[in-house]
Amino acid sequence: MSNNSKKPLSKALKLFYGVGDCGFTLMSNVESYFFNFFLTNLASFDLGIVTAITTISSTVDACLSWIYGAILNSIKPKKWGRYRSWLVLLPWIVPFLYAFQFIKIGNGIVSAVIVTVAAIASHVVWNFPYVANVSMISVAGATPDDRAQLSSTRAAWANFSKIIFSYVGVPLASVFAGIVGETNQYGAVAFVLAWVMVVLYFAHFKMFDGYEEVSTEDVQETKKDTTKTSGMDLVRALLQNPPLIALMIADLSKWAFNFIVSGIAMYYFTYVAKDAGLLTTYILISNIFCVVGSYLAKSVAKKFSTRTGTIGTFILMAAVMIAANFLYTNVWLVVFLMSLAQLGYGIAYACTPALYSDTIIYSEWKTGKNATGWISGLQNVPLKVGVMLRGISISACLAIAHFTPGMDASQATVELQKGICLGFMIIPACALLLSAVILLFGFKITREKVEQYRAEIDARRA
Repeated sequence: MSNNSKKPLSKALKLFYGVGDCGFTLMSNVESYFFNFFLTNLASFDLGIVTAITTISSTVDACLSWIYGAILNSIKPKKWGRYRSWLVLLPWIVPFLYAFQFIKIGNGIVSAVIVTVAAIASHVVWNFPYVANVSMISVAGATPDDRAQLSSTRAAWANFSKIIFSYVGVPLASVFAGIVGETNQYGAVAFVLAWVMVVLYFAHFKMFDGYEEVSTEDVQETKKDTTKTSGMDLVRALLQNPPLIALMIADLSKWAFNFIVSGIAMYYFTYVAKDAGLLTTYILISNIFCVVGSYLAKSVAKKFSTRTGTIGTFILMAAVMIAANFLYTNVWLVVFLMSLAQLGYGIAYACTPALYSDTIIYSEWKTGKNATGWISGLQNVPLKVGVMLRGISISACLAIAHFTPGMDASQATVELQKGICLGFMIIPACALLLSAVILLFGFKITREKVEQYRAEIDARRA
């Protein structure tokens, strides 16, 4: 199916593509905001065990993150297409695995092993539909404008889920605490919100009906599958693509910001602000800013280019977070400054998929092979490494600050508060500044070059 013959984007896709990401982010926010807190304060594991659980699970997840796009690009397409099929094949398994990540069964090493295995297994299962969902942007988008439309709508819905979570996350946990007990309350929340993800991914499955070519057995025997790539094709698409490598390294800071800030926020409001109830207010305000950033992204990219806009956004995010660190005792000012940083995250979240699309075009121009699914799947790598860094960074900051699991907020020392702020503000800010430099010198694809590459690719096809 050529670009020119692709089915135009439906009104449903233009307005509602991203509801599946809304459900996915609702589900994963349970982990982002509460996993470390569950391990230290509810399951009462010591910091050594907590570090082992978060490091092992996130490291395995990160090491496997590259394989999903490779598998989807290389195996025989399923009944409903190479990518679309996975939006219904696996999501329903996730709730049953994910819940056990937040349930303490027994004591000692057995309990820690159950949590670790559940974390690894649930992520492996949900990564296939996640990568397939992102790949559908390139499959359904016939033009750069179509792909920008889908990316922007997806970002807005994904970040809007955080606003929803500010209303349902903590209250839902409180309700389940009275039903299944305080220790396992987040397991029940994870189970329920994972089913929301299942339903909304199915909505994506229905929306994409007719956008992906589905080959019958007879056609497969006589027609070569042009979407299938060999192992060497995938290797070349990565190793002969320096901008992609630079982008993946730089994109790590965006995800590190998201996961570290979310994971340590509970500690800031408990031990620095000394009002854990303010977490709900912070989640609401910061994520309203984040949604606004998602909507502003298209205008920022149009005015400055996606590359320049992303670099500038990273620098501004770092600046406001460093300012927040100096003013860490002024809780409401910190909420405002960190919300400004979340606005920047919303812009970056919407812009970076467009940068990956540029590397897809660059790869095809350089190698002559279309590796859309593979490169789309590689977006998963910095995300998973970001999750790994969350566990390591938060545990390290708490250890440096001499945090004791279950300690009362009244016992919080200045040393502990500064250690929490190190993770909440300084570490993500430094990562963002480093990534801005990497993009500046390592990602040389400009808007003009993309147009040149596309024209040459079209000429070859003609």
